[in-house]
Amino acid sequence: MSLKRQYDMTSLFSMASMTDVIFLLLIFFMVTSTFVFPTALEINLPQSSEQTAIKPSTRIYIDKELRLYVSLEGKEPHEMTADQMLGFLQMMQREDPQQFIAIYADAEVPYGRLVEVLDMGSKTGLKMVLATKPAPSSARPTL
Repeated sequence: MSLKRQYDMTSLFSMASMTDVIFLLLIFFMVTSTFVFPTALEINLPQSSEQTAIKPSTRIYIDKELRLYVSLEGKEPHEMTADQMLGFLQMMQREDPQQFIAIYADAEVPYGRLVEVLDMGSKTGLKMVLATKPAPSSARPTL
């Protein structure tokens, strides 16, 4: 006596759930990629052949009009005077004396103004890193 199946098996595979997952991943990466540089300031950084892997959470911006801005941990930058900046750096030094602060200065900023900001950091004992954009490979020195 042979037994017959009462239903037929279909060998179809539904891709609907796979496309849902792919669209969710696409949306996730599109949303998170906008958080890379959330600054609204136009800063034209100078070029340098040396780059560092340090990613400071506190940033100081100097635009071409020589205005100072501070941004904490990716938040929107806000403007400060030189006196406010010194007080801010002293507060940062009390919170964590080992942290790094990045300075994003426009390429048109005079060297003297940049040294003033670096001197403020030196007075408070903080470590400061000057941010630059990578130089083209043709401009890099050969070793």
